[in-house]
Amino acid sequence: MQVLDGLTQYVNDIVDILIVTYVIYKLLMLLRGTRAVQLLKGISVVIVAWMVSSFFQLSTLQWLMENLFSVGVITIIIIFQPELRRALEQLGRGRLFSRSTQLEEQVVTKAVSDIVKAVSHLSKRRIGALIVVERRTGLSDYIETGIQLNAKLGSELMINIFLPNTPLHDGAVIIRNAEIMAAGCYLPLSENPFISKELGTRHRAGMGMSEVSDALSIIVSEETGHISLAIQGQLERGLSEENLISRLYEELKPPDKNPSFWNRRGEKDG
Repeated sequence: MQVLDGLTQYVNDIVDILIVTYVIYKLLMLLRGTRAVQLLKGISVVIVAWMVSSFFQLSTLQWLMENLFSVGVITIIIIFQPELRRALEQLGRGRLFSRSTQLEEQVVTKAVSDIVKAVSHLSKRRIGALIVVERRTGLSDYIETGIQLNAKLGSELMINIFLPNTPLHDGAVIIRNAEIMAAGCYLPLSENPFISKELGTRHRAGMGMSEVSDALSIIVSEETGHISLAIQGQLERGLSEENLISRLYEELKPPDKNPSFWNRRGEKDG
């Protein structure tokens, strides 16, 4: 009996360690490429200072470190608020909360076709564009910053929106449930220090949206006509029309293969 109890405890310890290791790994992946990495380095310096003060019995420094740690939890929550919010959003976007709908395949195929057709047309003419596809994370706050359209998704409409010298040319188009909800929307700019300096505001806005939500951001460069796709804080540059079709369908395909934004609720977010 004692052997069985010992074996059970051993297995529990292994599972416990694996879970904690996985959580730490996911947190590090979440923080990679953000300002939080620099903050972690600063926290590491404080921890080392505390260890040194304890080892050498430096009473003043030790008192300072202990008082600093007493409010450390609140400080960490304040400092890492964007990263913690993103982590909780990603947790809420898990498969546990997904739903299924009918005619998914047809909706996705038609939407991807319209988006790629518009992006290809704009790319060939070097017309800048920023298209955001909403998935599970509601983007109502950003939709309200633009001109609401509530129009059926179509390539011709998107092309006209981004034509130069038109009122809606600047800003982003946000798509929800195969509808163009709004145009001329303002998006949060990414503060990722590793973004290439040659990329402008349009790319930073697309990256920023992909960092704070699970949305897809499709960017057409006004200078080069190159097509980029921002997903989960990562930017894929220089996509061909075929690559874009493949990537969009991969991310938006039916829920039995991969959860997609098309199976969100039919009602509008409040």
